[in-house]
Amino acid sequence: MSFLELKQLKKTYPDGTEAVKGIDLSIDEGEFIVLLGPSGCGKTTTLRMVAGLEIPTGGVVAMAGEEVTTKRPSERDVGFVFQFYALYPHMSVRDNIAFPLRNVSLPADEVRAAVDAVSERLGLGKLLKLYPPQLSGGDQQRVSLARAMVRKPKVYLMDEPLGTLDADLRQEMREFLRAQQLEMKVTTIYVTHDQEEAMGLADRIVVMEAGAIRQVGSPAEVYDTPSDLFVANFVGSPGMNFIPGEVRAADGKAEFLPKDCKTPIALGGKAEPGAVTLGIRPEFVSVDEAGPLEGSVVMDEYQGNSSNLHVEAPCGRVIARSTGARRGPGERVRLSFVDEHVRIFDAESGRRVM
Repeated sequence: MSFLELKQLKKTYPDGTEAVKGIDLSIDEGEFIVLLGPSGCGKTTTLRMVAGLEIPTGGVVAMAGEEVTTKRPSERDVGFVFQFYALYPHMSVRDNIAFPLRNVSLPADEVRAAVDAVSERLGLGKLLKLYPPQLSGGDQQRVSLARAMVRKPKVYLMDEPLGTLDADLRQEMREFLRAQQLEMKVTTIYVTHDQEEAMGLADRIVVMEAGAIRQVGSPAEVYDTPSDLFVANFVGSPGMNFIPGEVRAADGKAEFLPKDCKTPIALGGKAEPGAVTLGIRPEFVSVDEAGPLEGSVVMDEYQGNSSNLHVEAPCGRVIARSTGARRGPGERVRLSFVDEHVRIFDAESGRRVM
């Protein structure tokens, strides 16, 4: 049995807005789960329902075999880390960390011992006498994390905790968070709209859109075999190329004919004939004089060890990964695809069919 279960979980607000539309999710003990999606997709609302900060309008939240759907946050044994540190500026670092323990009337000596232990673990020992305004953003987030950890909760809930930090500090804190979670083996649900952050942290990613779950899988599964066009576009930077066209049979094999193109592209597997969208990531598209797709360079986006080559073809815009000489706007090029990395999506539903 899973440690945390969400069953047909729903949240509809009084104005009729459906923030979460009956999602199902099973999380194992010790897993690091990332809820990934654009703003307004329902990921934070889902996290708040797990925390008890929002009451569901339908469905069940169960933790360790016990239903907690209507229980108060204090009865759920969760540690919450917010995007904005939510520290008390008039209280020292020590008092901020100790606050949840004092709030349940734990004896002073036990509070002191617990704060010292978690501070040592997070490298905050020299900061305990300081106040939040005296700390850097990264140190404030460490204090926020320490306050969540000091009670040793069953579940960590993190709502975009690194969103206000600069890029270098985000990378450092990502490594830190993951190391702490692996060491303590505490079940963690982490909300972000940053797909790079999700790929680097998660055991499994839950991709959400418009209040629904579009795909659940490991970072590799979500990236390599997206369930639909939304996931394929949202995960990856840049997202997957999409080329409209049709699948047809030729000599017993399937081939793809891009819209407004004369040269077909051979497919490595079997597919039903009909209108589809071909998807392929830019790193599997290359400049090739014998390639089946021809177009005109729009932009050569330099990335250091390679370039993202934006090419306008009759079937639409395609991005290729180029490691050769840079190319100027208007230059004609031909492109080829790595067959095994081609993905085929149904033109109507957007679901992956091959």
